[in-house]
Amino acid sequence: MSQRREQWASRLGFILAAAGSAIGLGAVWKLPYVAGTNGGGAFFFIFILLTLTLGASLMLAEFILGRHTNKDAIQSYKAIAPGTPWFLVGALGIVASFLLLSFYAVVGGWIVTYFFRSITGQLQAPDGDFGALFGQITANPWEVGIAHFVFILITIFVVRAGIRGGIERASKLLMPALFILFLVIVARSLTLDGAMEGVRFFLQPDFSEVTGETLLFALGQAFFALSLGVSIMVTYSSYVPKDTSLTRSAGSIIGLSLFIALLSGLAIFPAVFSLGMSPEEGPPLIFIVLPAVFNEMAFGGFFFTLFLALLLFATLTSAFSLLEILVAPFAKNDLNKRKRVTWISGLLVYIMGIPSALSFGILGDFTVFGNIFFDNMDFLVSNILLPLGALLIALFVPWKINKDVLEEELLRSSRLSRGFFLTWLFTIRFVTPAVIVIVFLYILGFLPGVEPTI
Repeated sequence: MSQRREQWASRLGFILAAAGSAIGLGAVWKLPYVAGTNGGGAFFFIFILLTLTLGASLMLAEFILGRHTNKDAIQSYKAIAPGTPWFLVGALGIVASFLLLSFYAVVGGWIVTYFFRSITGQLQAPDGDFGALFGQITANPWEVGIAHFVFILITIFVVRAGIRGGIERASKLLMPALFILFLVIVARSLTLDGAMEGVRFFLQPDFSEVTGETLLFALGQAFFALSLGVSIMVTYSSYVPKDTSLTRSAGSIIGLSLFIALLSGLAIFPAVFSLGMSPEEGPPLIFIVLPAVFNEMAFGGFFFTLFLALLLFATLTSAFSLLEILVAPFAKNDLNKRKRVTWISGLLVYIMGIPSALSFGILGDFTVFGNIFFDNMDFLVSNILLPLGALLIALFVPWKINKDVLEEELLRSSRLSRGFFLTWLFTIRFVTPAVIVIVFLYILGFLPGVEPTI
């Protein structure tokens, strides 16, 4: 029998859980290497600007939809537009979250492996070649398979306990620990010789280096680093009490996300520049460059273990939100059913992730469109499903929900004026969809003179 829908025990719990979802690997892992390959300070400045404008507008749209309907990612669309295909936007979000978590958990498994090897003293690279070590680890099917399963298992145990007992409780413990650990790493990184060169690269914009590609990558990072486009924030906000200010909550979540992004850059770039490394290493930056960087520091092993613990915390908080959007529509707020659905969903995600986990080893020669399975999954989710979902949400919320309802939900329990609401409404109705369409066309190579990003 269906029970009364759960709610967050506190506004702080909601903010920390949503911030944890938004931060994840996007801020800690992806942003440094994307900034490193796209101009450093100029990219970071543009990313902040777009996050505070277009990213914020989309987050508020998802919040309004979830809190107003008090329903999951599928039923919320049905409540607003019954008898129409709009519920497929929620279904698209569930599919995208399922696929995203399947390969996201593989990266989580790599972090588990590195963390275990670090605390047991087994993170030793032959001849100091951490690239070779990364290849050795990711090519071992048993090591990546077990670590992948451990990561999924932790996620299942937290999400099965529900909103208050699982996700909120874990977030209240993990997020403050994440901030503390990051501050320790930043303090150590900034005290290295030559660290200021890395700080200047990250925080001193050189707009002469900005290209159209820099702008477009910053747009994508601004939208997708906040877990927008897959109705995660619709699901999370459906547990928010009516007297909670959505604008203050969004401001706090975005502020925490940008703060972590800042700390991430200050932790990585000063250390990279101090030891003469390149900031343009790309996705392996953390797994190949950082172990080498920390290996050269006094007490480097200790600090790298702390960094891996931090990265694992951030990755898990995002995994909680991805699994929750799969569980909520089928659990129907029944705690007993939630436990069963969580186990089934988690195990299906693990099975779906096996080809991605083996893509760097025994399935390395199996390619489609010239890419391994892992890269194809990443492209499908990041470059097709996420922008499509974001666009549809930006079209649905401001045009399908009554304008008076939008204003009431947005301004409730806040001191903001109607002018703020009208500005937000114009942005979400016209500016945000236009920007997403431009990014989407760029990714697919439909703009003149642009090759597809694949």
